[in-house]
Amino acid sequence: MSKEPSATSNGRSEYVFRLNISKLLDVAAKAKDSTGAAISRRTGISESSVYRILAGEAQPDLNSAMRIAETYDIDLRELIKRASIEVAA
Repeated sequence: MSKEPSATSNGRSEYVFRLNISKLLDVAAKAKDSTGAAISRRTGISESSVYRILAGEAQPDLNSAMRIAETYDIDLRELIKRASIEVAA
């Protein structure tokens, strides 16, 4: 897979960065955090925010993403993935 984003018709790349939820769940499980409540307690992120993140309804802000990465000792680049944006024609 190429690390270069695909270009759109205007030459700009159309992508966003998203939290890799399955990676978060994997590293949390290794720390014996199997619920959103446990992740919340360990990271200090509100429980409602954690549940919205896990449901894919919200993305963490940079502060929360860094808290997750530091708490579970994982490089932020492993926790975040690039996702293409569907561009309407």
